Amino acid sequence: MAGTRDAILDALEDLTADELKKFKMKLLSVTLREGYRRIPRGTLLPMDAVDLTDKLVSSYLGPYATELTTHVLSEMGMQDTAARLQAKAARAGSGAAPAEFRAPPPQMVASPALHFVDRHRKDLIQRVTDVNGVLDVLHGNVLSEEQYEAVRAEATNQDKMRRLFSFAPAWNLTCKELLFQALKDTQPFLVSDLEKS
Repeated sequence: MAGTRDAILDALEDLTADELKKFKMKLLSVTLREGYRRIPRGTLLPMDAVDLTDKLVSSYLGPYATELTTHVLSEMGMQDTAARLQAKAARAGSGAAPAEFRAPPPQMVASPALHFVDRHRKDLIQRVTDVNGVLDVLHGNVLSEEQYEAVRAEATNQDKMRRLFSFAPAWNLTCKELLFQALKDTQPFLVSDLEKS
């Protein structure tokens, strides 16, 4: 995610103080994907470009952070800056074009080509018993410190899994594979049972 972070930072550092302020105000009102929370106003407003970049990447993960930043820049009429961000992020391997991160069309939801964690989401939410073990594997690789703590703070295993899946829209295939491997390591019998279904 370092390449994504650098691309976002370059774009935000290119803004004047007034433009950065406008960016933060637009960020407070833009519609977020389901499962994502808005950065609180009191936290957001005093941030400089570096802190804001770190907060965007930790709150929304690389691909969605890039998409969101690009969207806000476009809303501000800064299409050139948005295009440069997309190009830099794509070169860094984030695949930042917004169309690539939209949810699959409804007709694809039941497709057998979906990843294991997508196909068995409902069962995983209901049946995973060692959520903390899964989180420990994902911490630092898939989940930021803030996301890790947010999931751990939930009261029940089901709520923890729901919270974990709330971050899934921003995940790429590697993130899903890491979750799948963590589940295989910590819940081998559950995974085996679900693979047969």
